[in-house]
Amino acid sequence: MSERFFPDGMPQPLADQIHLPWWEAAAEHRLVVQRCTECGRTRIPPAPLCASCGSHDSDWQEVSGRGEVFTYTTVHRPIAADQEVPFVIAVIALEDSGGLRMISNLVDVAPEDVEIGMPVEVVWEDMSEDLAVPRFRPASP
Repeated sequence: MSERFFPDGMPQPLADQIHLPWWEAAAEHRLVVQRCTECGRTRIPPAPLCASCGSHDSDWQEVSGRGEVFTYTTVHRPIAADQEVPFVIAVIALEDSGGLRMISNLVDVAPEDVEIGMPVEVVWEDMSEDLAVPRFRPASP
């Protein structure tokens, strides 16, 4: 199991038919984005059809898990019992993803040290044997 950043009381994500491949890759500590096989556009979160061309055909592209902080907010009220505050929620501009951004938590950094443009890398929080959630931390040099 990986290091735990949030308490067990945090709400668990739900996986449906569209999102299940994303969560299966995450359980293997692989960050993937959905890619339209017609026009090549990428998307996250996964969707049943491409917003650019309307195609239903897609595959999964693994990305490095590196990126930078696009924007962020510091949360001062817990959303689960025993959750430590403050914590940071950030929008991460993902490298090699076709310009995608994803929302996650920043960990292993004091909220006052977070900056827009800060290089970050994915770190996995294993919530159970079958569930891993991507978080981000400052990138190692």
